Amino acid sequence: MRTSRGLLEDVEAALKAAGLPPLAWYDVLLELEKAGNEGMRPFELKNRLLLPQYGTSRLLDRMVTAGLVDRQDCEDDGRGQIVSISDSGRETRASMWPVYGKVLVTRIGAKLTPEEAIQLARLLSKI
Repeated sequence: MRTSRGLLEDVEAALKAAGLPPLAWYDVLLELEKAGNEGMRPFELKNRLLLPQYGTSRLLDRMVTAGLVDRQDCEDDGRGQIVSISDSGRETRASMWPVYGKVLVTRIGAKLTPEEAIQLARLLSKI
């Protein structure tokens, strides 16, 4: 848990130093990018990211305001909405990855041999 917390703190600090949004924004943008042009319902995003409902709503509100996420009414459900990544959101996510990835390489990759990294990925994929 200490290692995980330290890693996340390092990623957050690196993103902030680069003038980029927080890590939670990256996770949302990545999931929306994976969803493609169809986007997804906020509850689907909440379930994928394991966020509380109120946290998801507030996060999406901030990201819509920043122009990184688009929100539309859902045709199938008058009360529902579909969220999707905007072009600006794609650009932001792409600019965040080198910063995020560098911290991962420094904190994890540099400490493992290529074989150990493959083994770790294989083991983690089981859970």
